[in-house]
Amino acid sequence: MRRTSPMSVGLLIVFTGAMLFSMIAKRLETTVVTAPMIFLGVGYLLSFTGLLPQHGAAHLLHYAAEITLVILLFLDAAQIDIGLLRKEHIWPTRMLLIGLPLSIALGTLLAMPFLAGWSLMGIALVAAILAPTDAALGQAVVTNPLVPERVRRSLTVESGLNDGLALPLILLFTSLAGHASDASATNWLLFGAKQLLLGPIVGIAVGVLGARIMLYAQDHKLTSQTFEGVGALCLAGAAYLAATLVGGNGFISAFTAGLGFGFVAKGRCEFVYEFMESEGQLLTWGTFLLLGLALLPHAIDHLTLSYALLILCSLFVVRPLAIWISLLGTDASAITRGFFGWFGPRGLATALFALLVVPKVGGELAEPILILAVNAVWMSALLHGISAVPAATWYSRIVSAKGPCPETKALPASAR
Repeated sequence: MRRTSPMSVGLLIVFTGAMLFSMIAKRLETTVVTAPMIFLGVGYLLSFTGLLPQHGAAHLLHYAAEITLVILLFLDAAQIDIGLLRKEHIWPTRMLLIGLPLSIALGTLLAMPFLAGWSLMGIALVAAILAPTDAALGQAVVTNPLVPERVRRSLTVESGLNDGLALPLILLFTSLAGHASDASATNWLLFGAKQLLLGPIVGIAVGVLGARIMLYAQDHKLTSQTFEGVGALCLAGAAYLAATLVGGNGFISAFTAGLGFGFVAKGRCEFVYEFMESEGQLLTWGTFLLLGLALLPHAIDHLTLSYALLILCSLFVVRPLAIWISLLGTDASAITRGFFGWFGPRGLATALFALLVVPKVGGELAEPILILAVNAVWMSALLHGISAVPAATWYSRIVSAKGPCPETKALPASAR
């Protein structure tokens, strides 16, 4: 008789659990329970059973997080209304160009007492890793029709671009923290410029061209809805890889490819978005499962009071203050500035960037950086997940009571 391997039992638990979760997922969208919370927890619990190999999960995690982030960036961007965004771009622009650098600067200053003995570049690296946000952890907000579209669109654009904008700084701080600072300032400026310029150029070109090819295939009955979905998934990956090959930022490229694709194919590829969203959800669940299985046990075991306080300060003080300041002088009300400041969950980008820099920074900083990043992800998943639905409901009620206001002026009257 063939013996059942422990791994088969572990995978059976995972697949059965995912199937059962999918049966109640829509109902859970209206509660404080989120998919990242559940799959992080399942992975964490499975790590104590020995049914799934933790070493193999750690090996897969980097690739799974990267692929998931690329697809979600493309998908989120493809659903943005470019016309409305061009009219109302001030909020995401301010949050990206002022709020993000300010988050890193404030995060560095605030982290110094908690990371005594660290080098300045090591502290700055931690602040930069904790700065990017992940709308996937706040889906109850960015997909909630009660929240004004302008607010949801601004959060989506910010979360889609801030990880790509943060990456050049993260790599710079990694090099300096790892004492590989022989590169000249000119080389670093050139590197940063290539990352931030070539990524959008390649992404827009790939997205627009891909959309036009898909529409041509539709018009000439050369494809079907199922294959269009596969093609869109491949297009997201192509945008990422094409940008990296020429020195651009692949994450920015994936996001801008989605913008270009959505602008050209608007109203013509609904099934593509549905197909990608279902596949994207599966990848998200799997990535958080791997994170909980491979890294969460070690991170929680080594979570100190100083690390916990630093993460909480990042969530409750650094981003809210930076976003509040960045939106001063705009038409965003005080409550909207506070809402934007709180809904900046740390997710896949934070974990992925930590995994990316750990082999490069080396020394005594590598393990603490990974511990901080992974603990920030699960703490953010818990806090932002619990608060997403009630906060979105409360915010929408307050905004609705104000009547016509900047938060709703981009919406048609019927949607207000």
